[in-house]
Amino acid sequence: MAAAKSFRDLKVYQAAREAALRIFTVTKTFPREERYALTDQIRRSSRAVKAMIAEAWARRRYKAAFINKVDEALGEANETQSWLDDALDDGYVLKEDFQELDNRYQAIGGMLSRMIDRADDFCKYAASTDYRSDANRVEEQPEMLTEHSFSEFF
Repeated sequence: MAAAKSFRDLKVYQAAREAALRIFTVTKTFPREERYALTDQIRRSSRAVKAMIAEAWARRRYKAAFINKVDEALGEANETQSWLDDALDDGYVLKEDFQELDNRYQAIGGMLSRMIDRADDFCKYAASTDYRSDANRVEEQPEMLTEHSFSEFF
């Protein structure tokens, strides 16, 4: 049971990164007139999912901030699914590609929801406004950052 040492170790981050790359590939065939509309929006939202996961990881010292960023990632995943609906309705994406991508984002959404439900497993520190005391706590007990297993997520 390994512990995540970076946001890149999280399965949800890896899944979001792969999905964003797949979105980029699929959108290369979208019409030119959609370049600054649908193409741009779906690429931005798909990339934002992984970016929000990375931000959540950095903010896990504070449970509310962590949950907020994971929730934003969930919102971006849902936005991506909405843009996928438009791409399907407009005939820009094949039904098979739509189903594959929609399934990916459903799975990502499920993982993000579980992260919110299990925020205490990720956020082991009490909220504090004294950053120095938090830094001292980490220096005194560095194992706190690495001993927790999140095998469901990586």
